[in-house]
Amino acid sequence: MTPSHPRPYANPYDELAELADPEPDAWHAPDPAAGSGPERRPGGRDDFSDLTGAVRSDREREEWSPPSHRGRSRLAGVSLAVKLVVAALVGAVLLVAGDRLAVAYAERKTEERIQQSLHLAARPQVDIDGFPFLTQVLDKRIGQARVSVPDVAASKVSLSEVHATARNVHVVGDLPSSVQGAVVDRMDGDVLLSFEDLSRELGASQLTFSQAGPRDVKVAGTLPVAGREIRLQARARVGAEDGRKLSTVIGDMRLDVPGLFTYRPGRGPGAGLRLHPEAARRVASTAAQAKALFSVPAITQRLGLPESAIDRALSGEKELSRLTGSPLFLQRLSQVNLVDLVVDHPWLLEKAGIDPGLVDALLKLRPPALTDRLSFSYELPAAARDVRVREVAVERDGIRARLLGTGLAFGSTG
Repeated sequence: MTPSHPRPYANPYDELAELADPEPDAWHAPDPAAGSGPERRPGGRDDFSDLTGAVRSDREREEWSPPSHRGRSRLAGVSLAVKLVVAALVGAVLLVAGDRLAVAYAERKTEERIQQSLHLAARPQVDIDGFPFLTQVLDKRIGQARVSVPDVAASKVSLSEVHATARNVHVVGDLPSSVQGAVVDRMDGDVLLSFEDLSRELGASQLTFSQAGPRDVKVAGTLPVAGREIRLQARARVGAEDGRKLSTVIGDMRLDVPGLFTYRPGRGPGAGLRLHPEAARRVASTAAQAKALFSVPAITQRLGLPESAIDRALSGEKELSRLTGSPLFLQRLSQVNLVDLVVDHPWLLEKAGIDPGLVDALLKLRPPALTDRLSFSYELPAAARDVRVREVAVERDGIRARLLGTGLAFGSTG
């Protein structure tokens, strides 16, 4: 056995390189001694296949580019039916918007025309009903329109509210801007005379008006007479007169001076001037005043006392004091109407502590003068000759009159 001789000294890294496995992806140049073909790797795949695959992959990456979507509509994938529905909806919205704009324009023009013709401080409110409005424009016929007018001057008072609903309005002219006139087949409405306005305009903050019944209004407050404030109470009955006028009939008026007298103007039961019990007591407080009272035959007759009782009272002060101090006598004296006696016997007022000038001023206030100050009658204007007052009612806030009109013409209809 031939002994092995150690290899000459070599680089230890070379020995490690010989012992290491070849890299799997490394390509080895062909060995001339082994032939001209490429060296094959385990598994039968030569190293040229990796090279050509890498070249082909690089060429494909250079030739590929992301797809372009420019020019394609986002709705390209939406069906035709959906597109038609969307188009129809958009068209409907535009038509509705245009129709509502036309209504708003027509309402504004009508409000301006009403404000100018009635000389109103505030613009009224007009609402045209019905849809579509444009078809009504073409037909020149409005199905229904509602009008609200605030604060309309009416003689001595103001109508705080005026509401009207016009039905089947025939328009003369071109809607919505060139309207010359209109004919209304039927109009229903109402007007309100508020108690607040009546108190301010008629009472000058001294009289107040309030509900006293379905057809009655209570008037209460003070009235200046001869430099003195006289309490006033009255009742007004409201109604419709000739279908054109809201009428008021003032009744049950009472002028009162506390502690002195009550004056009821007019004729009939209860009318006249009567002393309060306190004033009657002052008249009969002394024997001299009582004897002067019994010396007036008209008073003794109205007292309803028998002549024998009066004779006994005049014969002695004790009997006189007993008669004039009784509650029955004071009650009867308070019920005597003195309105036609104070002129000839002014001392009666003075004995009662009443200023004759005050009574004289009251007597000059005849019922027509007093009722005219409290009257709030209202007649429909001549322009509304075809409108009728059909019902009047007293409500909590005021007097409401229902109106009805047919065949109403406004503006130029020829």
